[in-house]
Parts: sequence; C-alpha cells; structure tokens
Amino acid sequence: MSEKNPQEAAWLKAESRAARRLVAPLIGLGLVGVALGIGQAGCIAAILAHALTGRPASVAMPLAGFALFAVLRAGNAYLGEIAASRAGIAGRRRLRAEVMARLLAAGPALLRRQHSGELATAAIDRIEGLDGFYGRWLPAAGLAVLGPALVLLVAAGIDLRAALALLLAGLLVPLGMAFAGIGAARAARRQFLAMARLQARFLDRVRGIATLVLYGRAEDEATRLAAAADELRRRTLRVLRVAFLSSATLDLAMVAALVGFALRLWNAPAPVSALFLLLLVPEFFAPLRAFAAAYQDRMQAHASAEMLAALPPAPAPSPAAAVRHVVASGVGVAFTAVSFTWDPARGPALADVSFRVSAGESLVLVGPSGAGKSTILEILLGFIRPDQGRVMLNGADITTIVPAALADLTAWIGQKPMIFAGTLAENIRFARPAASDAAVREAARLARVDAFAANLPHGLETEIGEDGFGLSGGEAQRVAIARAYLKNAPLLLLDEPTAHLDPATEAEVIESLRRLAIGRTVILASHSAAAREFGGRRVDLRAGRVVALAARGAA
Repeated sequence: MSEKNPQEAAWLKAESRAARRLVAPLIGLGLVGVALGIGQAGCIAAILAHALTGRPASVAMPLAGFALFAVLRAGNAYLGEIAASRAGIAGRRRLRAEVMARLLAAGPALLRRQHSGELATAAIDRIEGLDGFYGRWLPAAGLAVLGPALVLLVAAGIDLRAALALLLAGLLVPLGMAFAGIGAARAARRQFLAMARLQARFLDRVRGIATLVLYGRAEDEATRLAAAADELRRRTLRVLRVAFLSSATLDLAMVAALVGFALRLWNAPAPVSALFLLLLVPEFFAPLRAFAAAYQDRMQAHASAEMLAALPPAPAPSPAAAVRHVVASGVGVAFTAVSFTWDPARGPALADVSFRVSAGESLVLVGPSGAGKSTILEILLGFIRPDQGRVMLNGADITTIVPAALADLTAWIGQKPMIFAGTLAENIRFARPAASDAAVREAARLARVDAFAANLPHGLETEIGEDGFGLSGGEAQRVAIARAYLKNAPLLLLDEPTAHLDPATEAEVIESLRRLAIGRTVILASHSAAAREFGGRRVDLRAGRVVALAARGAA
C-alpha cells in the first residue's frame, strides 16, 4: 500500500499542513450543514409524530422551520461547492508553481534520468489529479470526525444507548474502507503508471512522426497506441470497481443502524424523540458518506505523490550574490580540480579538470563524444554542480552566485537551438523580452537573420512552426545567434554550434560567431575542424580528463 512509502507519506503530510488555511472554511461550512440537517430532522420528527398519533397539535411551526432549514442548507451547500472549487484551484496553482520551480532548477540534466513525457505528466496530470485532495478529501477527513461527533452529542442528550449504537455502526465504516482501500491504492498506482507510459509513448511518436511514416510504421504504432489506451481504460475501470466496495460498506452500516432504530420506534413511548433519533441516522452517516466518496481522491493523491515526491528538491536559498557587476568585456573563468559523475556505473564524466580563461579570451574544448565537453558547459550554465573542486567566475565560486545573476552573465548556443512556435521576432526577443523593436532588428541584422527573413512573406513577423518547422538548420542557428546578440551577455558558451550544418553554412555561422565573440569570454565545445579554427587556446579532453593544453593559435 502506498502509505508504506515514507517519502510519499511525508510529502502528503506537508501538503496537508500547507492546505490547512484553505480547508478550515470548508470544514466550518460542513459543520453548519450538519447542524442545519439536525434542525430539519427535528422538524420532520414533529410533523410525522402528529401524523402518526393524530393528537391535536399545530404543524405550522415545524413546517416553517423545515422550509427555513432547507433554504439555509441549500445556500450553505452552494457556498461549500464554491469554496471547494476555489480550494482545489488554489492548492493546484501553488503546487504547480512549486513543481515548475523544481523542474527549472534541476535543468536539462533531469532529462538524463526521466522521460520528458513523465515530467509533463507530473506537472500537469498528477497535479490535476490532486484537485479532489484539496477540495474534497481534506475537508471530508476533518468533517468525518466532527460531523458525526455533533450528531452523537445531540443523540446522547435524548438516548445514551441510541448514541452508543450509532457509534458502533459508525466504527464499521473505516474498517471496511481500509479493507477496500488496499486494493484501491494498488489499482490507482497501476492506473497512473499506465497513463504516464501512454503519454510518454504518444509524445515520442508525435516527435518522430516523419520517421514512422518514412519507415512504414505508422499503422503499427497506431495499433500499439490503441492497445496502450485500452489498457489504461481497463485499469481505470478496475480502480472504480474497487472504490465502490467502500460505498457498499457504508450502506450496510447505515441499513443496520436504521433497522435497529426502527425496532426501537415500534414500541417507543415518546414517538417524537424516537422519530428524531431515527432521522438522525442519515445525518450521522452523511459526513461518512462524503468521506467514503472522497476516499478515491486520497488514493489518487498517493499515486500522484509517488512521482511528485521523487522530483528534485527545490534549490536552497543562495546567499546574496558574491559576484560583481561586469561589462561586456567578459568575465574570467577558472576550473580547479573539478570532478563530476553522472552515473557511478559509467565512471566520472570529469576527473580533476583544471584550466583558466581570462576575461575576453576564447577557449576551444576538443575531444571525442563523451570526453566531458558538454558537462563543463552544463556546470557553467548552473544546471549541475561539481562533485569536487571549484569553478570561479571573476573570483566568485559559481555555487554562491544566484541563478538569476548567473543567467544574466551567460549566453548559450547549442547544437540544435529551440525555436518556439511564433514569429521570428518573438523568438529573438525571447532572450530579452523587454527589448525594443529596434534592438530586435539590430540583433537580426548582426546575426544576418534579415538576409533570409527578407525572402519570407512577413519578414521578421513571419510565423514559424513548432521546433523551428519552416527553417533550415543554418537559419535556426542564426536565430540563436541573434538571441545572443540581443542578450549581450559577457560569457558566451557554444556547444557544437555547427554540428548539423553543411560546410558552406558552417563557414557562415562561424563567421557570425566570430563577430559575436568580440569583447566576450568564449568557451566553445566542438568536434568540427572548422570550428577549431575559431581562435583561442585549446583544451584536449579524453574520458573526462585534460590531456593537453595548447596555446593560442596552436594546431
């Protein structure tokens, strides 16, 4: 059962504490509803007693009281629904902001451990699945104790034995729900797992749709997706089937209490009191029924907690940045005995790496795939931290620099830049959202984006498809270079920026990068012989170690 996982249990307890302010009004409204229900039961008992005994008595007051309680109870239920909806929205909004902050703080390194489809499931579906946890389960859990307790107090004031009988019947409910909950928790966990697998598979197939069509596998994959969707359907129905057991347990307990109270009513000397006690039975079980109905939300919360609790923790607050303001003349970078390991089974990605780059200097990292070039860049981008050693920027340890300050210092261009669906101008402005139109046009000119944009229907305002659909590899790289021009950061990191370009386009991109590098500190990681002619000192890496340091201009 999921409760046995201490990490999940601790996460849910923390969420319950965080949601107390949201849940307290819901419990209060629920108690008001129970009190109004007790008042309704008293009015109905008086009316029925008059009908059964035929004694002369006015029923005008009980009828008016019943009508008043009914109107008040309907209004209270309406307010409760609104409050529950708002609690669910507020809880999910807070949690989604927290999860997104954790994912962004973890950076791209997280994708080495988890599929992007699973992360999307965590940030969207798993959090959406907690709507009932905030809006129904938490208030129902509190009301399941306080509501029946209020009814028991009223019943005990009339007949202590009847109150004890109600208490015994109520105790059967959590026992039956616990029995059904074991199966429900397992079924919910499997259902969420099937959903995550389906989403990850669907995302992969959408991304690779061109490959599927070219290799004639579209129909096969459609069949497999249909089978995965059918598995999810069957698992969802299994969750519902198991969850209905808790409702059956509640119904049996309530029927037992009603039968017992009906037998007492048969020869009761005071029919009003006996009828009142009989009508209190549904009111006693109403909070327990809401508790049983919300039990599935608790199971879904445990299934969601399995993934959400396993996400990387939120970053610890950093001290005030120990980094000084710099101008575009560059920043100095120093690696001192830096080591880092992605996976212990594969050995260190970096082992005792040391080098220095002066402000305004260029450094080229060369070496085969897996030598550690990209790992060095990820450390400089702040996505990962060294296991050992120190990385200094202008004399400040990189681990003491707040992420926002580090982002301001750095511009990055990778192998395949991310181009979002939108206009060319919007994609360039992504580097500095507050930039003026003139600044965007100047960045496009410096990166020679305007050279190909002039042939597009609307120039820089031309809409580009998702993932750069409609642009060639060289054109997408020029957009990335324009972003770097617009950001004007003093430290420029280049990770195989010409890896997928033809020789002619590669030469043009390198020329643009040379212009961009003027006055900046540049670290370039590349296999390309043309990129190695970029200029600057060279560091040769093999298996995460520095094997050679070449002076500027050396071959």
